[in-house]
Amino acid sequence: MTVPETAEGGHAPLRTLIVDDEPLAVERLQVICARMEGLAVIGTASDGQAALRLVDALAPDLVLLDLTMPETDGLAVARRLSDLGNPPAVIFVTAHDAFAVEAFDLDAVDYVLKPVAPDRLQRAVRRVISRRGLRTGAASGWLEEFWVPHRSELMRVPARHVQRIDAERDYVRLHVMGQSYLLLQTITGLEERLDPEQFIRIHRSCILRRDHVTGLRHEGLGVWSAETVDGETLRIGRTYLPAVKKMAGR
Repeated sequence: MTVPETAEGGHAPLRTLIVDDEPLAVERLQVICARMEGLAVIGTASDGQAALRLVDALAPDLVLLDLTMPETDGLAVARRLSDLGNPPAVIFVTAHDAFAVEAFDLDAVDYVLKPVAPDRLQRAVRRVISRRGLRTGAASGWLEEFWVPHRSELMRVPARHVQRIDAERDYVRLHVMGQSYLLLQTITGLEERLDPEQFIRIHRSCILRRDHVTGLRHEGLGVWSAETVDGETLRIGRTYLPAVKKMAGR
């Protein structure tokens, strides 16, 4: 996404496309956007195919995208947009919180739940603005943030703040500075997306941030444990022990 600068040296408003199959939802978003600085609505679409045609014709900077639409849904639209050379930013606006993992796999900037609160959408738009100009250069490809259910919305958790990740069946639990959050994701799938320079798997059910490990303890009979900065002692699985020892230079 590239945003032109104004003559005064600031940025022009984000040229925004609203996509939703519910007319009242479109109207509400139009009203909210009209009162918000930094946005200019340039069109609306009521289905996924119309949205793709308008993106091609209007080249918006931002798409406010509903998830559940007939035929071509919001996830399918976002996948098509991600294939573009210079895709618009996407903020999902939806009544459903079950698709957060898929949404952020597609590099969505935010995931706003209906009914949309103006201040919540404003925070999402600020995130879009803060990303402007940051897409140049090679991306690391590693996961940099999580979006986790928290009360009535989704909360952003930077990956660098996560100290430990535990597997709980089809979920993982993120431990973040004394708090924990459940996320629908397998630990193996998540491990593949984490930077191995920052995280290490020590057990089939546990991943630790490397700088959270303060020491290794030999318990005898080939059993080792990792000690963490918060005083915990966690068992190291035999499969993962060589990699953990290598981290310690052993």
